[in-house]
Amino acid sequence: ASTMADQYQYNTNEEKIVKDSHTKEIDLINRDPKQINEDVVKVEFEDVIAEPDGTHSLDGVWRLSYTTFTVSKYWCYRVLSAVFGIPVALLWGFLFACISFCHIWAVVPCIKSCLIESQCVSRIYSLCIQTFCDPFFEALGKIFSSVRVALRKEV
Repeated sequence: ASTMADQYQYNTNEEKIVKDSHTKEIDLINRDPKQINEDVVKVEFEDVIAEPDGTHSLDGVWRLSYTTFTVSKYWCYRVLSAVFGIPVALLWGFLFACISFCHIWAVVPCIKSCLIESQCVSRIYSLCIQTFCDPFFEALGKIFSSVRVALRKEV
């Protein structure tokens, strides 16, 4: 006989298995797990602004420039993503849904249709080759089968 705890464990395991992809847990720490933006948008102060030896600003200006760049980049990204993140995500979702729809309902059936048609043409082509070319080349092979080639090296 199964206990209530066993049934609870079974139900929670089943819920984990049946979890819908639309409600899957997302990682709030590692937001680029496939590292698609690893080298593209990682821009730091040192990547943009650099003073060569012999041309240095005041230390206070340099520190304040660093802080201004870092903080403004951080907050500008935050504000832009807060304002435009959801609408842009909606647009990208719509775009990829349209691409998927076209691929599923148009591209793959069209390719399949072309493959079916090309198989038909291939059979006709193969039949023509077997009917006309095979006997011709077989006859040529019999004609030239008695030809012997001897190579001699003259010094």
